Amino acid sequence: MEFKIQKELFESYPGFMAGVVVMKNGDNRGEALEITGLLREIEQKQTEGLSGLETFNQHPQLAAWRAAYRKFGSDPHQYRCSAEALIRRVLKGDQIRHINKLVDLYNYISLKYVLPVGGEDLNMIKGDLILGFADGAELFVRLGGTENEPPQPGEVVYKDEEGVACRRWNWREADKTKLTEETKNAIIVIEALLPATREIVEGATKDLVNLVKKYCHSEVIFYILDKEAQSVKI
Repeated sequence: MEFKIQKELFESYPGFMAGVVVMKNGDNRGEALEITGLLREIEQKQTEGLSGLETFNQHPQLAAWRAAYRKFGSDPHQYRCSAEALIRRVLKGDQIRHINKLVDLYNYISLKYVLPVGGEDLNMIKGDLILGFADGAELFVRLGGTENEPPQPGEVVYKDEEGVACRRWNWREADKTKLTEETKNAIIVIEALLPATREIVEGATKDLVNLVKKYCHSEVIFYILDKEAQSVKI
């Protein structure tokens, strides 16, 4: 299996980078109170820090994603990148609820670094996992859904041989490939557009690697993909 980013994506979004974390033979069962503690701490920190902006979406990393959504034809007021959606919930006073250890950890990283982060169960991926542009005919059933909601042609998506794993780049996960407590093998992708730096992406990726090793007791490897390294064998 390979994880591939289409070269056309780098042509449309110069400077895009992805930190790729692969967990093998992990234990995603149960809830770790220490992870919950990390979430409460970062929620408080970001509430204090981002509420000081005139509007939090003026944060340069969030502004970059809003511009990217507009570019592939999605209104960022209606469809928000996962990092912005997460931060909005926190600034409204909501706590990020426990899903499972991997999701809790990547939510923590997303909040800490203000970067979209998402993951897929590798055992549920058929063929290669590709980040690129949709042709509009792909199957997509959203998390918790039952109906097919195919992407728009030209929409940025994650997809495999059977359909879309995540729509609008990082807006909505598919039900089929979601991370669960039974997940043993997973890929988690940390996404960055300019002005986010390689240093930020590497820091977030290494931070997540250490947390997954600690709490999921697994083998973890990581990669940084960019226009010079557009794919990796998993």
